[in-house]
Amino acid sequence: MFTVYALYSTKYNKIYIGFTSDLNNRFLSHNELATKGHTIKYRTWVIAYTEEYGTKSEAMKREVQLKTANGRKFIWNIIHKKFGSSDG
Repeated sequence: MFTVYALYSTKYNKIYIGFTSDLNNRFLSHNELATKGHTIKYRTWVIAYTEEYGTKSEAMKREVQLKTANGRKFIWNIIHKKFGSSDG
């Protein structure tokens, strides 16, 4: 199984969209383990949204869709409902 996920930084009002076969370890990496990369600048992250897929190619395709303007709008709408954040 592969998980497409959206992370949200409440402190910086930022989102990050990715996919993984191990969400728990990937989430730990984003928040604690990684020493370089985009997400370390905006810690701490919370998991705002997930979707499960049976294949890597399906997950990759959905990740690309969520990274479009319409996909990001979809994620921001979810975040506004869950967290009451400001506009993204």
